[in-house]
Amino acid sequence: MTPFAAHALNLTRRQFLGDTGLRLGNVGLAMLAGAAGLNRPATARAADAAPLRMQPALPGLPHFPGKAKSIIYLHMNGGPAQMDLWDYKPKLGEQFDKDLPDSVRKGQRITTMTSGQKRLPVAPSMFKFTQHGECGRFVSELLPHTAKQVDKIALVKTVHTNAINHDPACTFVMTGNEVPGKPSLGSWLSYGLGCESNDLPAFVVLTPRWKSNAAAQALFSRMWSSGFLPTKYTGVSLRSVGDPVLYIQNPPGVSAANRRAMLDALGELNGLAVDRFGDPETQTRIAQYEMAYRMQSSVPSLVDLAGETQATLDLYGPDATRPGTFAASCLLARRMVERGVRVVQILHRGWDQHNNLPGELRLQCEDTDQPAAGLLADLEARGLLDSTLVVWGGEFGRTVYSQGTLTQTNYGRDHHPRNFCMWLAGGGIKGGTMFGETDDFSYNVAQDPCHINDLNATMLHCLGIDHERFSVKFQGLDQRLTGVEPQRVLKEILA
Repeated sequence: MTPFAAHALNLTRRQFLGDTGLRLGNVGLAMLAGAAGLNRPATARAADAAPLRMQPALPGLPHFPGKAKSIIYLHMNGGPAQMDLWDYKPKLGEQFDKDLPDSVRKGQRITTMTSGQKRLPVAPSMFKFTQHGECGRFVSELLPHTAKQVDKIALVKTVHTNAINHDPACTFVMTGNEVPGKPSLGSWLSYGLGCESNDLPAFVVLTPRWKSNAAAQALFSRMWSSGFLPTKYTGVSLRSVGDPVLYIQNPPGVSAANRRAMLDALGELNGLAVDRFGDPETQTRIAQYEMAYRMQSSVPSLVDLAGETQATLDLYGPDATRPGTFAASCLLARRMVERGVRVVQILHRGWDQHNNLPGELRLQCEDTDQPAAGLLADLEARGLLDSTLVVWGGEFGRTVYSQGTLTQTNYGRDHHPRNFCMWLAGGGIKGGTMFGETDDFSYNVAQDPCHINDLNATMLHCLGIDHERFSVKFQGLDQRLTGVEPQRVLKEILA
């Protein structure tokens, strides 16, 4: 029941009589039980008391035992080129600088950035692919570290989306709908499953720096917004420069005791407002103030890497101790799931490579390859990989034809929503597997398509949630992360 509904219910005569009369027996029983407990030794009472979770799971959730308890989502904002990284197409070399056949394009729409070109010349990847792992996965030379982890990874080659431009595509991949206003994946999970930590938020967002000079698309807060859910489920964004959270330190002259007294007084005032108006946003405000107070001690210890061994830092690469880098963000993500954070979302920008793709893509992979691989290795070494789902991908892929001038050593690629690659590893995922296949041009799905919301349904399944039963009534619909249309769980990649 929402606070508004509870407030309205308490205004009725029937409810008043029930609370003051018929239900007093329950109060008496509770008092007797409490008195009986007081006669027990203090140590026994303390042993019985379990710490209350500030953000508990909804009743009935998870629907079944999920293999994953948390998720780390590595979002490559801008759209990584699938045929330069994961979708190996050896026959494309024969098509260099030839026009993309009409039988492949099939009259499908393309963006205005290339629709005016006189030609759509095929640009095979200039990067070498080799096989790795027991599964024999072909991986680009740009990902030498991730290539060593392929037996932990399930590669989905046929992800597709409805949107062809960045803003709606990013909104789609994070919320299951390209129309703004819907809750993000992290918000759905923190709403449904709560958080194991009382000192850190359930849902944390990191936005690290990037090396390439490619155009970086804006990151809108709707990608971690709670949408129509209460705002307390919105992701908390940690800054990449300076203090991770603004005003994490008390100002000069304000002691921790003074801060605590101020919050207690403010909490009482807000509590009176809740009793009077039943506004859920006031409850959110109370919870946010309390979380901010606890974060004053938990966040500094979270970002203090002094206790990490050199061997662990080496897993993530030379940037692991440089705040604001992708490597440091991956290391923080592991530290957060250790501390009970439910969802960590890392958004790495600069993957929108319309020109000079070979040079820019190399820099992006230098940023992300070793840290992503190190994250998998570190989670496994600590026994956390089985309970942590790791996801890597962008909002769409890139075209096989070149945008602008094509040479043997340089080309650009436009947006391509019809097929792109994402990978999953960890809790609930069968490593070394692959789902789907594309045509020889990496332009269309040839076998086993995977809609973005199929992937969302699969992620929810790994966390013990039946996506069809996880909904909120809004605007007359039973709204779900996976939309109101039928979606499927990719059972082929599940452990």
